[in-house]
Amino acid sequence: MQQWGLLRPHFFLERTYMAIKLFGYKIGKDDVESEQLKSFVTPTDDDAAVSISGGGVYGTYMDLEGQIRSDADLIKKYREMALQPECDAAIEDIVNEALVFEDGDYPVQIILDKLQQPESIKKKIRDEFYYIMKLLDFNNQGYDIFRRWYVDGRLYYHMLIDDKNPRAGLKEVRYIDPRKIRKVREDKKQQNRPGTIDTAQKYHEYFMYSDKGFSRDGAQGIKIAVDAVCYANSGISDKEGKIIVSHLHKAIKPLNQLRMLEDATVIYRISRAPERRIFYIDVGNLPKIKAEQYLREIMQKYKNKLVYDANTGEIRDDRRYQTMLEDFWLPRREGGKGTEITTLSGGQNLGEIDDVLYFQKKMFKSLNVPVSRLESDSGFSLGRASEITRDELKFGKFIARLRLRFSILFDKMLETQLLLKGVCTRKEWEQMKEEISYDYQSDSHFSELKNAELMKDRLSLLSDIDGYVGKYFSVKYIRTNILHQSEDDIKQMDEEMEEDKANMEEDGMSPEDLPPPPPPAPPPQQLVVSVKKEEAAREIDDADQRELAKSMTAFFGTLVEEAKGDKEGN
Repeated sequence: MQQWGLLRPHFFLERTYMAIKLFGYKIGKDDVESEQLKSFVTPTDDDAAVSISGGGVYGTYMDLEGQIRSDADLIKKYREMALQPECDAAIEDIVNEALVFEDGDYPVQIILDKLQQPESIKKKIRDEFYYIMKLLDFNNQGYDIFRRWYVDGRLYYHMLIDDKNPRAGLKEVRYIDPRKIRKVREDKKQQNRPGTIDTAQKYHEYFMYSDKGFSRDGAQGIKIAVDAVCYANSGISDKEGKIIVSHLHKAIKPLNQLRMLEDATVIYRISRAPERRIFYIDVGNLPKIKAEQYLREIMQKYKNKLVYDANTGEIRDDRRYQTMLEDFWLPRREGGKGTEITTLSGGQNLGEIDDVLYFQKKMFKSLNVPVSRLESDSGFSLGRASEITRDELKFGKFIARLRLRFSILFDKMLETQLLLKGVCTRKEWEQMKEEISYDYQSDSHFSELKNAELMKDRLSLLSDIDGYVGKYFSVKYIRTNILHQSEDDIKQMDEEMEEDKANMEEDGMSPEDLPPPPPPAPPPQQLVVSVKKEEAAREIDDADQRELAKSMTAFFGTLVEEAKGDKEGN
């Protein structure tokens, strides 16, 4: 009877109401008087909200400027990093792996197989989910949404409804710049009897929004109800747990090191690459001033400086500036070697970029991207599971964690939509949420190849010990330890096999009428050729082989006779 409680038509008026207290809307009762278990620790979430003490007599002052300014600086830094070519290539690999757009279908599907609800409720949930996907325009904007969430480390959406008709559900969702909004949590301490520890409770939550941003002095914001904003973050915070950081945060240092090293390498190449000449000009016994004047005249006579203008693409003669690439002109007194021209060789290790490649690989590793993807000419194999690299398996697990964290966006919007339309209550949603999952399309088949390889090995082992079932092994032991089926899997398989058997009986068939499974392919055996001494010494029976042996014997005999003759002649 509990699962059918979702269908009561009056439950919305009975258990849910709209409260337009803050800007936006709030679904359900105020949580000030909510029943909570007693604890001295304030309930917190992994959203890095600003915690303040609420309920003061004269009000509460919130210093959001420091934290918000830090958030804004971090987001600006992350977006600058995303513009770098190497970092952008890594982000492209991550987003392309997480979201796959194929066949014009949504890259994310909702899975309700474990949901213990009537089919009518499941249908409503599916319809509302695809309605949310249309509001987000996920088929067209899904890539940008996921990339924005990954780079910034947080994602905010304002969920708009019709105040006159909230039962109609969401009408629009609008993106909010994360630099202009912050979640705030007011905590309340309940004073107990003297000598006891005060208990903490979650008092009130809301969002602070400023159109000009909190990084500006004197900026003022407005309070927005929690239910009116959809918030999803990376789940990673700084060491103090006050600021949400992006997955790009650990790549800040490797990327800065890579940029500095590349700049230093370019400067070294430009200064050391060209070969410069040293002109030793004989000035005789001329005095210093006359010698310098004579040296300048020689320089102007033989020097012709050609300059390349990168803006116009022209090459012109420019004698006004002296650069690090010019030749050296040195005077030489009488008694020396006279006028001489020598060449100063350029750098010898200009082709070595091992240090640059090291920091490129370090940056890719910091973003959990396989280093093999850094090489554009690296191949891709879809062979046996043993050919799959460990880095690709780790990368696949990392993508799965990203998808799971990103799904909070769908959970929040779906919860709001179901509550507004009266499909379920908040308490019922908390129970159903654990049974709802999301299936992301994927074009990486490493896990599928691994599972297929394991299943093939298990079936091969099963065929080998099939003759010992009932004598040394039980059927339950085989299904549990060989096929690795859980109790739920065994129960489900038995039910499905009974259904198949019943369907076959209805069709007038029996299990004996099914064709037997094909025998497993024998393992490949190495061909070993061994020749016994008796067989090697035995005379060859084949006529062609005998003739060949005779001719080879005569040929080698001729070579031996010729060698003997040459030796005697010498």
